[in-house]
Amino acid sequence: MTITEAIPEPTTDTPADAPEAVAAAALPWADVQAEHFRMLRLAPLAIDRATGARPLRFVQFGYAERHDPHRSLLRMVIELPSQRVRSEQNKLDVWVDHDTHRVHFGPGNSLEIEPVNRGLGRFLVAQAAAWAKRKWSHYRVDGVGLANKDALNEATRLRRDHFLRIQGFDVAYADVQHLKGNVQPGKVSDVLDSWNTEKVQFVQILEAAQMLQQAEQNLLEQEVKLRKEEEKVTKFKREDSGLRFTITCLVAFTVFQAGLLIWIATHR
Repeated sequence: MTITEAIPEPTTDTPADAPEAVAAAALPWADVQAEHFRMLRLAPLAIDRATGARPLRFVQFGYAERHDPHRSLLRMVIELPSQRVRSEQNKLDVWVDHDTHRVHFGPGNSLEIEPVNRGLGRFLVAQAAAWAKRKWSHYRVDGVGLANKDALNEATRLRRDHFLRIQGFDVAYADVQHLKGNVQPGKVSDVLDSWNTEKVQFVQILEAAQMLQQAEQNLLEQEVKLRKEEEKVTKFKREDSGLRFTITCLVAFTVFQAGLLIWIATHR
């Protein structure tokens, strides 16, 4: 299951001076892969009716940057251990056009995240905003044409709109059915560079090492407790076997004594 969240894509409302290089075919660095990596901790959350269980998970956040006199690129990915996702999932590109002072999010007009409902969408957009604000906070962010498929389900639409508005985007609709939606162009400085840190947290190397050390210590303690319990079970089994033998002997003696009494009584 994926949650679709809007990201900027040029629309007919985009000003005429928007960079033509936004078209994927004209953009460079198509083969750039993530080069820097950090670990993220997804905090355990209560079970959600729509998305199911949300246990503790660890994922990898990767990113790469490219720059030339005309453009800059930040490419971010979320990688899941022992799980593959579709090529369009868990990926966000931020393109900066220095000639027109515009910023465009890609590669498509939606951000599909797996696992869903864990705060990763807000995290990626916040990282993009923080990166762009460092040098280009006065640049303009291209408008967004929101996908109609997200508006077919009211709960999905409301979740998408909440995601956009809480990050500082202005959502507007051209019809009362809320099918033709768009995000108005704005400044990079308007996009919030914060996310829910109770859901998504960076894990430093020392913290990860400490967690592994603590986990190993807990395993050793559990092994000691298990060994003690196994010794108790073995002891109880030995005592049970001894009691069974004693009871068997008593039963046999009782039967023998009863038979002896019956024989004496019948042979007088």
